[in-house]
Amino acid sequence: MSISVLGAGAFGTALAITLANARPDITLWARDDSAVESMCTERVNALRLPDAHLPEALGITSDLTKACQAEIILLVIPTQRLAAFLETNAALFAGKILVACCKGVDLATGLGPTATIKSKVPSATACVLTGPSFAVDIAAGLPTALTLAGPSESLKDIQSELSTPALRLYRTSDVTGAELGGALKNVIAIACGAAIGAGYGESARAAVMTRGYAEIQRLAIALGAEPKTLAGLSGFGDLTLTCTSQRSRNYSFGYAIGAQTSFDPNQTVEGAKTAEAVSNLAQKHGIDMPITRVVAAILANKLNIKDAMEALLARPLKEE
Repeated sequence: MSISVLGAGAFGTALAITLANARPDITLWARDDSAVESMCTERVNALRLPDAHLPEALGITSDLTKACQAEIILLVIPTQRLAAFLETNAALFAGKILVACCKGVDLATGLGPTATIKSKVPSATACVLTGPSFAVDIAAGLPTALTLAGPSESLKDIQSELSTPALRLYRTSDVTGAELGGALKNVIAIACGAAIGAGYGESARAAVMTRGYAEIQRLAIALGAEPKTLAGLSGFGDLTLTCTSQRSRNYSFGYAIGAQTSFDPNQTVEGAKTAEAVSNLAQKHGIDMPITRVVAAILANKLNIKDAMEALLARPLKEE
């Protein structure tokens, strides 16, 4: 089956590179004509992934209709923009295999990526690709393992089509667990970055990660996720990577908040909107998520880092 990658940011470009290095029928779509012309000529995405070569076999286009002729379409579109993008181009996506490559919860609807796909393109097969990964590692051909979640009847074939020698996919039908693990860990990563940026130290980060993982489990399991999914790549694995590396945009964003320094506004930080969306979701279902609630309050300028840490440390003593 032919494959198109929609979205030429760092992650979309990296996926296109690793797939095109393994097979000839890969297309990368970007909305900017000048960026496409530059990538076709220079064979590099200078703005998003400047150190990675674009294989000669990789097709690059700004023609969405052409890109959507593929049977499998990877949607590397930020979660908060996904619904509008699908609605605008629904006719092009009808009957396709659509794989969301984004992490988060839609602020307007409270839906995850696959539910968003099904709400806008009911005839599509909706999947999600998630897990611990950095674009530069994927583009460089370094070993990476991800979770592919979707309907069990078609998942094995899709897994086979999207796997490469360096990109190993594990499949699961637990879409809820895969999506919420990937979404919620971004919120915890912001909290971890803020703790380190504010000078609270490595032990504080370990505490935030651990208690944050407990929050992830509480909400996700209440919404139908399987515990084993949350302990896997899309849960614990992604949490570990995102909360401990300066290359994580969510962690770096939190660090900038804690250190009171600037952060590149052009960087997509999925966890920022997710914090608000998940805080609303937790309140709706009566789930206690203090770290998520504090992150949402900080981002809404209702709480500063010092008061946030004091609020968390003042919580009642109890059994773990």
